[in-house]
Formats: sequence, structure tokens, C-alpha cells
Amino acid sequence: MSWGFLHRLLSGVNKYSTGIGRIWVAVVFIFRLLVYIAAAENIWKYEHDEFECNIKQPGCENVCFDHFFPVSHIRLWALQLIMVSTPSLLVVFHVAYRENREKRHNQKLYKSPGEIDGGLLCTYLISLSLKTGFEIVFLILFYKLYSGFKVPSLVKCDIRPCPNTVDCYISKPTEKMIFLYFLVVTSCLCIVLNLSELSYLIFKYSIKCYRKRYIRKHQ
Repeated sequence: MSWGFLHRLLSGVNKYSTGIGRIWVAVVFIFRLLVYIAAAENIWKYEHDEFECNIKQPGCENVCFDHFFPVSHIRLWALQLIMVSTPSLLVVFHVAYRENREKRHNQKLYKSPGEIDGGLLCTYLISLSLKTGFEIVFLILFYKLYSGFKVPSLVKCDIRPCPNTVDCYISKPTEKMIFLYFLVVTSCLCIVLNLSELSYLIFKYSIKCYRKRYIRKHQ
């Protein structure tokens, strides 16, 4: 899969982000996207072929693998990366709308089209809320699908057409566990960054509104 579009998206959003937002972009790009491309994708590449059961009953391995891995870790991780990055498009589209509006009217309507204020502030806050929500939903999804954040080396399966309870072995469980923990930690870090930026912007806007009211009151 080509991830060039995601890189361009994150680079574009970086121009309109706060300092905390730029840290979030760096974490997503370096500690999530690059790790996914460089290492994690290869670890789960042949997970179905390397899943082995101690019986050769036709169909047994397939149904057991589907039961314990209803969705591939790596595909779910890829979907998570896409979903938490796309809300940033709202900010990019809003800035593009401002720039086009200035061109149509042929005059300066904003101090800076990329300045986070007014309607753009609302769009930015919505994008932060969506990103945080997606992160939390995917963490819960990971936990529910795999009964916790763990990769066992051995699973027992008794689903038909398996004739009895069979032992099935997962390849490279320790390595997969490390990357799964890495995924959880980076997701939690991104949630903290999003909530910090959300709080910072709300606090900054509240102070700005308070100052305006204070000045009007004393004038």
C-alpha cells in the first residue's frame, strides 16, 4: 500500500497546527506510519501461512485462524492510521475555502486564512474531537476482538471441522506482542496530545473572550 497521500496530508495540516498539533503530526508520522511501513507490516505479512495446528484436518486451521484473528492486527492498525488522520482534512478544506473566498472577492477578508479563529477554530476543535474519538474506539476494538492486548503463543481450538480440541501455534508471538504494546502506547500518547491541544485552544479562546468583555466593560 502507498502511504504517500497520508504523508502529504500530515505535511499540509502541519502548516495550520499549534505547537502541540505539530508534535502530534511528528508522533503519527515517525512513530506510527514509518514503524508500520518499515517493520510492523512485514511481521504480520504471512501470519495465516505461519499459523499451524497439530492436526491436518481440512478446513480446521482456517476456521481456527478466523476465530482467533477475525481481523488482522496490521489491517486494523492501517485502518486506524487512516481514520485518525482524515479528520485533519476538515481543517485543510476550511483553509482552502477561506483562500478561495478571498480570491472571489478580490480582497483581504482574513488576517491570515490559516489563523485558528472564528469558524476555523470550531472546525479545528471538531477535528480534534473526532481524532480522539477514533483513537479510543480503535483501542476498545483491539481489546474486544483479541480479548486483551496480548498475543499468545498457543491457542486451543475445538470448532468444527476440527474433530477435537487441537493446539494451534502463532508465529513470532513475542515480536508481535512488542509491536502491539507499541501501538497501544502511541495511541494513548496521541490521545493525550489531542486532549491537551483541545484544552489549550478552549482555554486560549476563553481568555481572549474574557479580555474583550473586560475591555468593553471599562470603555
